[in-house]
Amino acid sequence: MSGIENDGSEMEEHELEIEALKATPFFADLHRDDLETVLRIGHHVHFDPGQAIVERGDKSDGMYIVVEGHAQVDVGGRYHDIKAGGFFGEMALIHGGRRGATVKAVDEVGTLMIPGEDFRSFLLEHPSVAVTMLETLVKRLHEIQQRVEAWMS
Repeated sequence: MSGIENDGSEMEEHELEIEALKATPFFADLHRDDLETVLRIGHHVHFDPGQAIVERGDKSDGMYIVVEGHAQVDVGGRYHDIKAGGFFGEMALIHGGRRGATVKAVDEVGTLMIPGEDFRSFLLEHPSVAVTMLETLVKRLHEIQQRVEAWMS
């Protein structure tokens, strides 16, 4: 493969990742420069079918955005699909506790992993991003609370 083809592929992957960030509520309203900075913080991680991306009880190291492929979350025997553009682990960007669910690749999965520690440093330099994230976290917590209430009834 020539360098030109490789550069094109890298540019295509870069744009896919920018679009995935834009589709993520935390990052949807960010300017292109901030999105580029978030991309520089993150790194690519690929997973084979059946491979665990994260496991319940593991230390939360960051957020994952599914750029390509299909993953499945197991929350105590309840399964949720995550397809390209989906994400999980956003709370790990703020708090590094333990994972509450296992996520496995259903087929080949390409992710953008954003490490929590690096992202917290970014937030200190970009407080408007922190406010947007707080608003989104509150909305997500409300959605989770509604799901739990629905499961219990």
